[in-house]
Amino acid sequence: MSKASNDKKRSLEAISDIHEDFSAWYTDVVRQAKLADYTILKGCMVIRPYGYALWENMRDYLDARIKATGHVNAYFPLFIPESLLAKEAEHVEGFAPEVAWVTHGGDKELEERVAIRPTSEAIICSIYSKWVQSYRDLPLLINQWANVVRWEKVTRLFLRTTEFLWQEGHTCHRTEAEAINEALKMLEVYERFYTEDLAIPVLKGLKSQSEKFAGARDTFCVEALMKDGRALQAGTTHDLGQHFAKVFDITFLDEDESQKHVWQTSWGVSTRSVGAVVMTHGDERGLRLPPRIAPVQVVVVPILFDKTRDETLHYCSYVTEILSDFRVELDETDKSPGWKFAEHELRGVPIRLEVGPRDMEGDQVTLVRRDTGEKRPVLVSDLPRVTKETLDQIQEGLYRQALAYREGLTFRVGTLAELSAGLEEKRGLYHAPWCGDAACENEVKDKTKATIRLLPFDQPEERGACLVCGKDARWEAIFARAY
Repeated sequence: MSKASNDKKRSLEAISDIHEDFSAWYTDVVRQAKLADYTILKGCMVIRPYGYALWENMRDYLDARIKATGHVNAYFPLFIPESLLAKEAEHVEGFAPEVAWVTHGGDKELEERVAIRPTSEAIICSIYSKWVQSYRDLPLLINQWANVVRWEKVTRLFLRTTEFLWQEGHTCHRTEAEAINEALKMLEVYERFYTEDLAIPVLKGLKSQSEKFAGARDTFCVEALMKDGRALQAGTTHDLGQHFAKVFDITFLDEDESQKHVWQTSWGVSTRSVGAVVMTHGDERGLRLPPRIAPVQVVVVPILFDKTRDETLHYCSYVTEILSDFRVELDETDKSPGWKFAEHELRGVPIRLEVGPRDMEGDQVTLVRRDTGEKRPVLVSDLPRVTKETLDQIQEGLYRQALAYREGLTFRVGTLAELSAGLEEKRGLYHAPWCGDAACENEVKDKTKATIRLLPFDQPEERGACLVCGKDARWEAIFARAY
């Protein structure tokens, strides 16, 4: 075996087998690709520079989509007085087990405990009650990029951590219809973000009442399927109705000179989406990043020999220069080519350009695709055009693969016994009739560990009998085991 092969094998031994232990594979990839790492405080992670660059690209795409719908960014306090958080009973009850409390300022005990925000409805509504006076102040469309803290019992890098990053939109509207339209519009924004930017297919629908956001009238969601057959809640939007408006007295003087409460929404996507990218597209060699969000889209790897070292590096610098319209990196480290190949495959770089003496003789490079492993020579004169075309093909190809995978793990069952047997044989998304009763929903969860991930907007005309009680089904629900 060559030294290059040995180097590549040694690098890959750090990753668990994706087919034998998906959970261990996920953690290995996140850490070995230098996306994130653990800290001394349980449940808290550090996002490393490569992982943060990935998040920044994702954030920038989503931020542009949010702003294109007329929203603006602001920032609200991290700390929420207990009396403020407690104003909306259902809301505080839903978050109580996860709230982190500040009890001292320096060496002085506080007169009132202060929560570190688990979400910002309470603090933002207290401000909106001052800002909204007239119908002319509406709609109020504000988003913030922030960190939140939820004291989770079980944590996993990116997917569920004590502190995480996200965006949270909070809006006020004049009418109920406007607010519902806002929640559905932002759901469309999330769908396009996932499908077009992250190359992840998602399903849209309504959460069951037991799965909705605490304090909301209705919660809408986008759900994705990971490579281990588990579902992941990818993003949510909430129709808050007038619950918070009445609690926090957010009223406005309408055109007819009457005082009315606003109608509200909130919505968010978090760094959990980074985990979704890893688990949707990764393979046995590590990450496979969609080109739109990849921190490095193209890496140039020189194949160095003593006699041609300077010439090769000069040639590679020229190649890097003509690809300046892309996020390109020249790997000039002294590691062996095999080690470099494995490292950049682990990092999920979409295109690798190998350059050796034979490539230089032909005024070309060897282009290697991370998604398929396809390798072919490309003339340097054609390189900018071919690079763009290939990146577009990789982006589309990753989406198609993920969609085909999801379709292959989508099933229909009619009874609880069929659902239970199906999940034991193969995880995935299971369409099943449901009467709408929480007791039947809970029985499914108790017996199969599956939950209703969503109630799809597109419902069949004939839904049959509930999989548990046999009564007429109100919904065709999608059940799955989930993160």
